[in-house]
Amino acid sequence: MKKQRAVALVLMLALAAGVLGASGGAEAPLGSEKNPIVWSFVPSGEMERVASGAQAVADMLYDKTGYHFATNVATEYVGVIEAMATNPPKAHMASLATFAYIMAAERGVADAALVSVRYGSPTYNGQIFVRSDSGINQISDLAGKSFARPDPLSTSGWIIPMITLKAAGINPDRDLSNIVDAGSHDGAVAAVLNGDADAGASYVDARTRVEDDFPNVMEDVAVIEVTTDIPNDGVQFHPEIDMEMRNTIVNALIEIASTEEGKDALKVAYQWNALEEHGDTFYDPFRQLLQASGVAVEDLMK
Repeated sequence: MKKQRAVALVLMLALAAGVLGASGGAEAPLGSEKNPIVWSFVPSGEMERVASGAQAVADMLYDKTGYHFATNVATEYVGVIEAMATNPPKAHMASLATFAYIMAAERGVADAALVSVRYGSPTYNGQIFVRSDSGINQISDLAGKSFARPDPLSTSGWIIPMITLKAAGINPDRDLSNIVDAGSHDGAVAAVLNGDADAGASYVDARTRVEDDFPNVMEDVAVIEVTTDIPNDGVQFHPEIDMEMRNTIVNALIEIASTEEGKDALKVAYQWNALEEHGDTFYDPFRQLLQASGVAVEDLMK
């Protein structure tokens, strides 16, 4: 009998050890404090401002969903795409600009859920600008000049302006003297204003973002071209995210965007005024524009 009790005790201890080992080795569920949902943002403006607004929205999301979030602002667009492309993904949500989203979708690592609204519209435009005293009045005058862009994958700050330059007979690789990566739309405006580049591009109208530091920027920096309509940035999810979790987050974000506190946080981060539900097909007209211009996504990915 003692031997039987001893064997039973050994078996119980072994089972307990197995259970503890299994629970200790298992990853905490996504959205828990130990395994938060990672939401990555691209550098749209001054990093600290974007990070502050993003974290404020994440805190509101936690209050509404019970999910824990970790936000970060990448130093470049491609960094967010690569984070979503890892296995397992290092980013579960993203706020990618148009072209970066199309790249991520083509790689199968992002799916659109929400599109931002600015000034009442889910689309926006890019702009090409110069110093008002530069003597540059049109795109053809940019031959031999230097050009500031926010990022090589910025839709409004480079992809569409690049297509616009080519349509006007300016080959950026051959005809521009230098291309400056300014790091953000604010930075591209500042680069032109400070004389670090002859011309630049950003979304309309990034000049307002630097008015506190440069009160005369609207007079000192002149827009010489406004581009075609571009789908706004928004919120995308990694395809592996459970649909129930995704829907919960989407509904919470829409609710947050309808509150004054939420609007303030979204405006601080990305100048978002509201959010609309749009899926991947919303970007099809832009894909067609790229195709018609001869710009291949895979070439730009290189």
